[in-house]
Amino acid sequence: MTQSPTDRPVLVLNAGSSSLKYQLVVPESGEVRAAGLVERIGESGSEVADHSGALEAMRSQLQDAGIRLDEVPLRAVGHRVVHGGPDFSEPVVIDDGVLDRIKALSALAPLHNPAAVIGIEAARKRYDVPHVAIFDTAFFSSLPTEASTYAVPRDLAAKHSIRRYGFHGTSHQFVAHATAELLDRPVEDLRQVILHLGNGCSASAVRGGRAVETSMGLTPLQGLVMGTRSGDVDPGLHAYLAREAGMSLDEIDTLLNKKSGVLGLSGVNDFRELVQRVEAGDDDARLAFDVFVHRLKHYVGAYLAILGGADVLVFTAGIGQHSAPVRAAVAAGLGELGISIDDALNEAGSTEARVISPFGSRVVVAVVPTNEELAIARQTADLVG
Repeated sequence: MTQSPTDRPVLVLNAGSSSLKYQLVVPESGEVRAAGLVERIGESGSEVADHSGALEAMRSQLQDAGIRLDEVPLRAVGHRVVHGGPDFSEPVVIDDGVLDRIKALSALAPLHNPAAVIGIEAARKRYDVPHVAIFDTAFFSSLPTEASTYAVPRDLAAKHSIRRYGFHGTSHQFVAHATAELLDRPVEDLRQVILHLGNGCSASAVRGGRAVETSMGLTPLQGLVMGTRSGDVDPGLHAYLAREAGMSLDEIDTLLNKKSGVLGLSGVNDFRELVQRVEAGDDDARLAFDVFVHRLKHYVGAYLAILGGADVLVFTAGIGQHSAPVRAAVAAGLGELGISIDDALNEAGSTEARVISPFGSRVVVAVVPTNEELAIARQTADLVG
């Protein structure tokens, strides 16, 4: 029996420097036929020497689950690529020229793009189907010039591609449309403030399905307080730490990306543990929680101003979907702005998209699970036909 084209899955790959996440997804139905993770790629003592070895490990994991990947009629392979820079504002079929351009953008995302390139190269050798790059920055390529421009000399910005790019775009775009479906309203009619809260956190203002502002910038460091990232700090902090603490630029970069945020304030970066410590009376944990929420309120207020009001405030990703205390704290005191939540709805455990604001609220508050893999699979399928 010939398999219908709409039954053919897309293999979604997210290659990190030492890990490979994968899903086998049917775009139309959303069916996940398999999902997994290969870790410790290239690390000492690991049996997985490189990303080619990771693909072989993935094949073995799938075979153990009863799926022979070599016999699956793949439609395409969709690759998550963090940074598209100024070159890529849409998904693109990967050829040698595209791959070279992604490599050239590595200076903008040195922790992410090189790993994606290695993963793409390995997968293209193994799977003779179209390969598509889906960029985290693409959704925010529509930012108005006044939102994307930093106030630095224009010739310097042009020469070095300095602008606000934004990240988590695949998630924000998916959630914007999923929220419209939840509310049974056209996405074109909605003004949305979306909070993607996980170990990495970002906020966006979306009008009519298009992003008009976002919290992350040239790199994923700008904006909200995150698990290990500081988010916004005084730009003068770098020079201050260099002068007063004798730190190098690399040391400062590591400090702000890997040793700051919730971890730097409390000693933990698992938000569930942080909330447990808050409830137990830990003062450091309470401060970390309060700083985290304060920054969120700051951005919510700013985006209400940018949008001229909002129709919906949306929480998504690990913390956003699962932490009732965070949602309650963000909404607290915002009644004059039309934002409030129903405590019972907020605390009800659910994995489904749902409204948690009282009936008739001026601003709907919703919890909408994100699904970046499905979004990548669908964008890939749309492009290859």
